[in-house]
Amino acid sequence: MLRGLKNLILVGLILTIVSVGAVDIYGESQRIQITGSTTVLPVAQRAAENFMKEYDITVSVRGGGSGTGIAALIDGRADIADASRPIKAKEIKIAKSKGVNPKAHIVARDGIAVVVNRKNPVDGLTLTQIKKIFMGEIKNWEEVGGPDKNIIVISRDSSSGTFEAFKELVLDEEKYSEDALRMASNKAVSTTVSRTKTAIGYIGMAYLSQTVKAVKVDGVLPTLKTAGSGKYKIARPLYMYTDGEPKGNIKKFIDYVFSPAGQNIAKQIGYVPVK
Repeated sequence: MLRGLKNLILVGLILTIVSVGAVDIYGESQRIQITGSTTVLPVAQRAAENFMKEYDITVSVRGGGSGTGIAALIDGRADIADASRPIKAKEIKIAKSKGVNPKAHIVARDGIAVVVNRKNPVDGLTLTQIKKIFMGEIKNWEEVGGPDKNIIVISRDSSSGTFEAFKELVLDEEKYSEDALRMASNKAVSTTVSRTKTAIGYIGMAYLSQTVKAVKVDGVLPTLKTAGSGKYKIARPLYMYTDGEPKGNIKKFIDYVFSPAGQNIAKQIGYVPVK
């Protein structure tokens, strides 16, 4: 019986230690959960790594898409939702019904790069041609100055903010081609295009690499300068959402993202700083 009592005391001490490690002396959580856009993901990850070096606060960062992140914030499963699109009216309505007040923080700007396989001779397309390709009206590369090969359209999935932004900026809210292959992340799009000679897709600028080729859109390449100035037309803001004005450790993290060090992270990754 004495041994059992000692074991109970030991378990109690362990639970107390774990509990103290999770909150500070004021009862505030020492853990920040961030979920959402794979476009914002590189910024959030790098910022979290540097932030944890300065503060004794654990920051957990996950992707999953803008819709997933916003849903997690609304459900109380995330402290910050990364999003590459504005929150929708229906999402705000759901949030309000649960006592959540989503607050937008624009942390950077991004150009959505239209990419093709590096062996594709096509270097540029008009915005109209891109629209027709992704709607399935143009089906062969020969129609836009390329080889006589069928075009394989690669899109993000519907939970993606980039999917929504591209649909608004390029398709004018029209439907994507039913033949489009949908991918769960920017990396998946880039990898598929790099391995498929006749493919075309779109990715955030941070995911541009030597494995794919960004085409000019109406004669303009996606760069920090052209996306920031508005000369490159397929550009949009990137967000972090919090429940109301951020406070405590969540505010510390958002402030860090807006600091010179945080904004330099966005620039190094390939996005346009907002400060």
